[in-house]
Amino acid sequence: MAHLPSRRRLALTVPLALSLTASLGFLPAAASAAPRAAQTADTARAADAPKLAYVVNTATDHRTLASVKKAIAAADGSVVATYEKIGVIVVHSANPGFAQEMRAVRGVQSAGATRTAPLTAAGTTDAGAAEILTGAQAAKTARASAAAPGSEPLEADQWDLRAIGADKAAQINPGSRNVTVAVIDTGVDDTHPDLAPNFSAAQSANCVGGKADTSEGAWRPYTADDYHGTHVAGEIAAARNGVGVAGVAPGVKVSSIKVSDPDNGLFYPENVVCAFVFAADHGVEITNNSYYVDPWLYNCMDDPDQKAIVDAVNRAQLYAQKKGTLHLASAGNSNHDLDADAIVDDSSPDDSTPVTRTIDPHECFDVPTQLPGVVTVSATGVQNLKSYYSSYGRGVVDVAAPGGDRRYQLPDTPSKDGRILSTMPNNQYAFLQGTSMASPHAAGVAALLKSTHPRATPAQLQALLKAQADNPGCPASYDQDGDGTQDAVCEGGPRVNGFYGAGIVDALRAVK
Repeated sequence: MAHLPSRRRLALTVPLALSLTASLGFLPAAASAAPRAAQTADTARAADAPKLAYVVNTATDHRTLASVKKAIAAADGSVVATYEKIGVIVVHSANPGFAQEMRAVRGVQSAGATRTAPLTAAGTTDAGAAEILTGAQAAKTARASAAAPGSEPLEADQWDLRAIGADKAAQINPGSRNVTVAVIDTGVDDTHPDLAPNFSAAQSANCVGGKADTSEGAWRPYTADDYHGTHVAGEIAAARNGVGVAGVAPGVKVSSIKVSDPDNGLFYPENVVCAFVFAADHGVEITNNSYYVDPWLYNCMDDPDQKAIVDAVNRAQLYAQKKGTLHLASAGNSNHDLDADAIVDDSSPDDSTPVTRTIDPHECFDVPTQLPGVVTVSATGVQNLKSYYSSYGRGVVDVAAPGGDRRYQLPDTPSKDGRILSTMPNNQYAFLQGTSMASPHAAGVAALLKSTHPRATPAQLQALLKAQADNPGCPASYDQDGDGTQDAVCEGGPRVNGFYGAGIVDALRAVK
């Protein structure tokens, strides 16, 4: 993809020996404008009106829910799913005035469209350009890893594990089988030899459409191009089994909750609501969220549709927190200061025609990363410096973790590749970079902390995560390209700042 605002499609695939793949690229951002209500009943009931998805957020008592459902039917809406415990109802309707009608219903606290494109709209997933990595390079990595006792065949290229002491941590505590990290993403290929030993099918589902499907394999990627979730899963929990790579927490379990739309790859709100509730109800301790909720890069509270999206997803993630689930999310790849007075967003809505708008990040939120209690993770490279693409912000970023930087921070490894090496569908491997890769590193460390402190609540776990982090402090200069202009401004002190939050996570400290 040509621009950086997204966190998802961050890959450039590259097959090689041992079915190794090297990849890079950036997933497109998701943004969709909700249609405004029609002014006449005739228009609202037009037979050719496109059907859209909506969330209707209400009080949680049974009387209110029953009354609102009757109003939904009267407004030509059909209920897809009802999450009674959080008061979120997922609805489909071809009535352009549906959301406006529902906002006037007693007991409805917010309501809005979750997309601008019709439910039948189709698109393509941007998988990035291919870049071949030779078998000789793979063999070189394998030889280098063989020289390190106890390392995995491709671990010599995993500079990220060494950067946070994950290689040493695994010798002390690789993580508990009682801890599961759910990857809310494009699906996970659980047949991969590095993932199969740690995969939890009982805690996996397909939440596309807003309703969980737990049938066998429903959680897997649609195609090999939907590799994002598989890469993320490997970063968290690829087994130390003498095959391929290792994860940050190779002893914990990992599950897959698929939320990407099959037609366009976007992560719509109703899918994410389903994912958080499913994770909570199935005993997941940690979720990783390397995405932002489509169709808006930032959801503004003065827009009734976007406000409803924030409300619905926030209810779901808070429900999961109350049941003991900690959420981690990527900060974004736009190099935006999330604590700035204004940000220009030219990528939303991304399921129809984007419009350029200037937003206040204190009133317009990147969801789920800016929701309360969610751990926001920025990305670093091999030099422990903020990656050039990573968004940041004092008071927004909680911790930092390796996400890779192929442009300015290159490691002394066999491949010399500054990105993150991990698993891919069909028994392959790839290099990717992005805050998509940073969040799972932090999630892996959080899983190690949960393994060490099994009774820790999400709030306590977040505090522990921050306490063990190592903060390099704001750099004296952040002129990455050497043109004399600062590419980003780090605000804060040596303990907490906008680039790294409380600091870069440390797996070794987490298990000591």
